[in-house]
Amino acid sequence: MDDHKFSLFLDLEDKVPLEGKEMLREGAIQFITTTTTIIIIIHMGSYWICWLFGVIHILPLLGSIHAMIPQSPIKCNQSICTLHNSYGTWGDRKDCYALNVTYPTTEEQLRLAVSYAVQNNLKVKVVTKYSHTIPKLACPQENSLLISTEKDDSGIQIDAANFVVTVDAGVGLRQLIDEVEKGGFSLVAAPYWEGVSIGGLISTGAHGSSWWGKGGSVHDHVLGISIVVPASRSEGYAKILRLEAHDPLFNAAKVSLGMLGAISKVKLSLEHRFKRSITYNFTDDAHIEDEYIDHAKQYEFADITWYPSRHTAVYRYDSRVPLNASGDGVYDFIGFQANSILVSESVRAAEKSLEKTRYIDGKCLTAATILGFKKLVANGLKNNGLIFTGYPVVGYQGKMQASGSCLYSTRIDTSCAWDPRIKGLFFYESTAIFPASKFGDFIRDVRKLRDLIKPENFCGVDNYNGILIRFIKGSDAYLGQSEDSVVVDFNYYRANDPSTPRLNQDVWEEVEQLAFFKYGAKPHWAKNRNVAFLGVQHKYPKFNMFIAAKQQMDPKNVFSSKWSEEILYGKELEKTDGCALEGLCICTEDRHCSPLMGYHCSQGLVYTEARVCRNLPTSIPSSIA
Repeated sequence: MDDHKFSLFLDLEDKVPLEGKEMLREGAIQFITTTTTIIIIIHMGSYWICWLFGVIHILPLLGSIHAMIPQSPIKCNQSICTLHNSYGTWGDRKDCYALNVTYPTTEEQLRLAVSYAVQNNLKVKVVTKYSHTIPKLACPQENSLLISTEKDDSGIQIDAANFVVTVDAGVGLRQLIDEVEKGGFSLVAAPYWEGVSIGGLISTGAHGSSWWGKGGSVHDHVLGISIVVPASRSEGYAKILRLEAHDPLFNAAKVSLGMLGAISKVKLSLEHRFKRSITYNFTDDAHIEDEYIDHAKQYEFADITWYPSRHTAVYRYDSRVPLNASGDGVYDFIGFQANSILVSESVRAAEKSLEKTRYIDGKCLTAATILGFKKLVANGLKNNGLIFTGYPVVGYQGKMQASGSCLYSTRIDTSCAWDPRIKGLFFYESTAIFPASKFGDFIRDVRKLRDLIKPENFCGVDNYNGILIRFIKGSDAYLGQSEDSVVVDFNYYRANDPSTPRLNQDVWEEVEQLAFFKYGAKPHWAKNRNVAFLGVQHKYPKFNMFIAAKQQMDPKNVFSSKWSEEILYGKELEKTDGCALEGLCICTEDRHCSPLMGYHCSQGLVYTEARVCRNLPTSIPSSIA
């Protein structure tokens, strides 16, 4: 190990839990409290890589210099508008174009925009302020009009007597949470990331984690939806439908993928304001498949994060406590905090170097240190809004349920780590939703794959957020979950060049195919690579009811495009050279991988029906039927 030296420099406040320091010291990591930035230095034979992977604090705002807040996803010139998602790149790396964009500020302006499109035979796609959808659901077709809800964000009406809030579709999640908390109420369900609009998050089935009550999916707390749909000439070419639970179209509209019409308002249920208490238990991963059900039943907002290369599971003990419980904690998840742009770019440069040199041990060293850092700072929990001093962390629901401080940072030279304007993080995200009864077997297969090869091959995902395991309840929504389910999320490296294979490419392709094909997991509609959606229409018992509602509400497919139809109907595209590298296809021939770089189409190791791109000697047969 002499040629793989490793050190870490970390600035900390005085009060940090000793067990975090102990974990950081594992693996001969040097722990020095001298600087403001965490620096990992890896000696790789003939040269060094300096990896800056996080910042405890950055100098306050100086003068008129501002942070790099997220940019608009829409850019227009005199002839055309271009739509990106917040990561700057779609799954196929091809841009989306529209003729124009409009920014309605009222429901009537939204109706008039749809009316204009219908009268002029234009397609319509609704776009939110941040556009965090990874698949091309929002991608318009030729002769299209974009409708942005960015400025339709002023209406938040609380009906205190009935515990209901009615919200304009463009209202941001954080804006809504803060407003209802001020009124003495709480939203029970929310996704962990707060950079979403209310219309966008219910359209795509966004969720937190809970099997309790109405569950962790926000759309299951919806009491009413107002949606603008195409109409006849006599109706003004567009009309507003106001749907509530008794309406036949309501369960279609709750998760609509933006393909039924333009949501204008959402009515959500509220509860009295409450507090939560959170403790993370970093422990051995040996029994996840036996414990996940009991864990979800015991804690209202339970989740589990699995770091397979580290043989570690992190159980989140998260439940309500009395409103008078002491504590004013905040959950400021470290992955969503503002990072120094230099840090983000350095992390990416280091990761690219590790990929290029195929240095697995380097990825494992960083994975170990990142996990130690997460334990040290409790993944971003702060007892008093400033720093973590120990468990449990108790705080109001509004401060504990969603994070996204990088969206609002005023610190100098910072941004969200994945901002496409910098050379920062660039990754895939896979999210699979399992029937609760099948999830344990999936875990057993992933564990078998890890142990069959070697745990080090899983270090790439542990450099991000490991494998996040959450819980959502069965839903009446046609495109929601038909039964209590377990959701798995994991992020992993994406190359800048689409023709460049990834280190351990085959591992994550096999995990992906295990989930979606062996166990029939459903894809999260707003995430995933294209292969996750293959055959998706057969996984929803009420899929045909959604299609019937779609034909009734939008018979001329004004709100559809060829890209959104490909996702909805799970269509497989024509296979091209290298298509499997980007998750645009499942390989059947070597050319779908990268044979010139040694990656050939091979069968899975545990799931032998899987077809993955594996780095192999050139003597391997050139195709698999």
